[in-house]
Amino acid sequence: MNTIDTYAWRKASHSTANNSCVEVAPLPASTGIRDTKDRRRGHLEISPAAWHELLRALRD
Repeated sequence: MNTIDTYAWRKASHSTANNSCVEVAPLPASTGIRDTKDRRRGHLEISPAAWHELLRALRD
């Protein structure tokens, strides 16, 4: 069984050493989202449909 930290988390492309950003990871049945600077607080999981809708809305 995988722990949440074994997944391929990626930082947002606008992330720098001095600002807060998010990380995302493809999970088995969802997309994980977490705070880069405070990973111990956990993560949010959203469905593939919700993830695609979020990305579409951000691009519009």
